[in-house]
Amino acid sequence: MASFSPKPTKRYNVRSISMPTRSHPTTLRIEEQLNKLKSWEATSTSSSSSNCSKADSLCKGLSSLKDLYTCIEELLQLPLTQKALALHQNEKWVEELLDGSVKYLDVCGNTRDAILTMKESVRELESALRRRLVGDSSLEDSVNAYVSFRKKMKKEVVKVLAAMKQMDQKHEAFPLDLDNHLAAVVRVLREANLITSSILQSLLVFLSTPVLKARASRWSLVSILVQKGVLACENSRHKSMNEMESVDIAISNLFVDNASEDVEAEKIESAQRKLEILDESIEGLEDGLDGLFRLLIHTRLHEYEYA
Repeated sequence: MASFSPKPTKRYNVRSISMPTRSHPTTLRIEEQLNKLKSWEATSTSSSSSNCSKADSLCKGLSSLKDLYTCIEELLQLPLTQKALALHQNEKWVEELLDGSVKYLDVCGNTRDAILTMKESVRELESALRRRLVGDSSLEDSVNAYVSFRKKMKKEVVKVLAAMKQMDQKHEAFPLDLDNHLAAVVRVLREANLITSSILQSLLVFLSTPVLKARASRWSLVSILVQKGVLACENSRHKSMNEMESVDIAISNLFVDNASEDVEAEKIESAQRKLEILDESIEGLEDGLDGLFRLLIHTRLHEYEYA
């Protein structure tokens, strides 16, 4: 199986954008949003040492990304922008610049679909735990289905990440004699494409939190988590784990021999709490992607005017 770094590769340093003099106010607002997103990107990598969970951090990134595309939509509607781009309507660099929203529209839509499937899997697991409380013994099937989905998700994400990295490396050269406004438009749109790719890659990496290959065993998830060494260290690793890893630990503890029914009930309640947190996190990511998806569609509709 192919592997990838848990942290997307940076393609630029965190810095403020130096815009041409007399930039349009809309361009300046985009500059502010871009710098805000770059600051988010710099701090998100150290979110494990803060009070902000990984999912919460990603939700904030998606929210800021929506604000960015709201400004971009305003920029593309400006008569000044429309006139400037119309002069270069059939040139390749314009097509490449405006096709960015199409690339990320597809990724955003597919990621949203994957999150919906994950939410169904998590809720089935929650339902299985409730049945376990009243003596039902079908939890293993639900756990194995959840693990199978996680493995499939990782495989798909590896392919998408590889494709995105290739897309990020393709840039058409643009003329050096552009007027100040059009040069600013080109600059901020390219920066927007890069930061959009970075945030979506961070989200995909989160969704593909790896599940190690299990040994041949009836209790497959226990084998997986024993290899991860997480059965006895929940408290010490709590701050550095994301929401899915916390669920892994809570579920694995269910399959450890219990001294009493009270201990069993406590473990089920712990797993339920972790699943509820993950469910809420998935809901937040789903809402963020829905809003971004709609904005990308609007942006693309405006870009069609120059295609």
